[in-house]
Amino acid sequence: MNIDGAVVLVTGANRGLGKAFVRGMLDAGAAKIYAGARNPRELVVADKVVPLKLDITKGGEVENAAQICSDVTILVNNAGIAHFTPLIGARSIEAARDEIAVNYLGTLGMCRSFAALLGKNGGGAIINVLSVASWITVPVSGSYSVSKAAELAMTNGIRVELRSQGTLVVGVHAGYIDTDMGTHTTTAKTAPETVVEATLVAIERGETEVLADERSRDVRRRLCSDPASLDDEMQALWDNDLASRSQS
Repeated sequence: MNIDGAVVLVTGANRGLGKAFVRGMLDAGAAKIYAGARNPRELVVADKVVPLKLDITKGGEVENAAQICSDVTILVNNAGIAHFTPLIGARSIEAARDEIAVNYLGTLGMCRSFAALLGKNGGGAIINVLSVASWITVPVSGSYSVSKAAELAMTNGIRVELRSQGTLVVGVHAGYIDTDMGTHTTTAKTAPETVVEATLVAIERGETEVLADERSRDVRRRLCSDPASLDDEMQALWDNDLASRSQS
């Protein structure tokens, strides 16, 4: 699919990876970009960029976006949250509810609201920003991993449903990205621009899976060749976290 001349909607466009997607799409020749954010005042206004108030957990705002952005040909579902809480050790279940509401149900709502529009506009593409955490359950952020696993399963499902209308459905995987969401860790991070560049290449080539960095490529290989090593790695992460907390 050609990005040159495309009409794009990016959710969570006010910072981090979403902001990089807006810039990357502009540089690739997009004709118009709807930049969605809960607070449009946080958006950088630029030529060809249309600010849009959009909280993907609010059905009314999603439907309003579908009416305003009826000419969209590429939907980038970037909006997401992470509370970095374990599954059992969290103080309550609220973090898990929030992450499911945004990362899975909110993204599904966007896909449902825009699927027919994309078909009407020639097929287009849906880009879902996933994570290596959709393949493995990182114990210190277990509820986030579960929400991303649900989003991955949803992505695979809608790809099948929308293939007949010519809609390309792309899942984007990366490890930690150098954004506000990644500030809690000192682990090596991938630049947002690198993730965007890899995604744009995949769209142009019609590819359905993006492995945007070495971490995603490594985890993908090990899922096939040595899944037990990933289990061992996650256990070690959890044990080290417990040990560090007991010493503090």
